[in-house]
Amino acid sequence: MTAPEVTPLLETRALGKRFGGLQVTSDVNLALEPGELHCLIGPNGAGKSTLINLIAGRIRPNGGEVFFLGREIGRLGVPARANLGLVRSFQISSLAQEFSALRNVMLATQSRQGSSFGFFKPVMRDRSLTEPAMAALERVGLADRAHVAAAELSHGERRGLELAIAIALGAKTFLLDEPMAGIGAEGTRPLTAFLDGLRHEAPILLVEHDMDTVFALADRISVLVYGRVIATGSVAEIRRDPEVRRAYLGDAA
Repeated sequence: MTAPEVTPLLETRALGKRFGGLQVTSDVNLALEPGELHCLIGPNGAGKSTLINLIAGRIRPNGGEVFFLGREIGRLGVPARANLGLVRSFQISSLAQEFSALRNVMLATQSRQGSSFGFFKPVMRDRSLTEPAMAALERVGLADRAHVAAAELSHGERRGLELAIAIALGAKTFLLDEPMAGIGAEGTRPLTAFLDGLRHEAPILLVEHDMDTVFALADRISVLVYGRVIATGSVAEIRRDPEVRRAYLGDAA
């Protein structure tokens, strides 16, 4: 008996982007299934961040389609996609640096609820905002740093804060662009463990250079080289793929 076909939550079909005469991504077909952690790897300049930007709605493609939750979302901008639950955590932090960690997450909670901060409203005593925001901070291990300004957090803590914001937004799919960058081995281990559990809440499309992390976490891996997906498969399949080894993995396999 054959297994039932799984409907992807997120899918790209022949997605492409050209900047002038440079074709950055070309005919990218990618699918993210429920409960999956799907890693996107490739050398520098392969088009990985451009692809994430296309999916998130920060840039518009020259061709192809993006489907999320069964609908084509190509005309939607970043906020509309985030409201649907397609949430990106940025490679370069875009936090409100002067706000506390708690206030940053409260902004996400407020956005999800569709409420607004009144000018004279004592928002820091609004439990409908503070309680879910604190719960998100607790999940990423930042509850004791809730009242510290984002600018004063360590690099690894800011990564955690970005994840707390994504959780507060009610993500149905996480787009994570190099969350391990710059946090060191001590920060990598707990973050890897956290992502391992997070996939069961919502699937994750993860761009990552740290191959130990990729091989530890990935259900599937897609390899992007010169803007094209040259292989998609399990860790074992990608490790032994001769084209992938030539183009990217080398001795890392």
